[in-house]
Amino acid sequence: MLRITTKTKLTSAQIIQKAIDFWGSKGYGLKIVEQTETTIKFEGGGGLVDISVGVVNDKTEVDLFSREWEYQTKEFIRAI
Repeated sequence: MLRITTKTKLTSAQIIQKAIDFWGSKGYGLKIVEQTETTIKFEGGGGLVDISVGVVNDKTEVDLFSREWEYQTKEFIRAI
């Protein structure tokens, strides 16, 4: 299990789209089970990835929680 937070210059919409590309059918093939403008949750492979996005001091803050996808979550952080 991993919980990690990072900041980026990307917008919330860009983060959500990158998450869909990375974790969804074009990437690791996880299923989207919940999605809003600032959150997205994926399940599959016996685990899950939960991403929340918000703006703090003009920077986009990304909070990620994963179970069974820790290595890939760190890879996603490096990509954004």
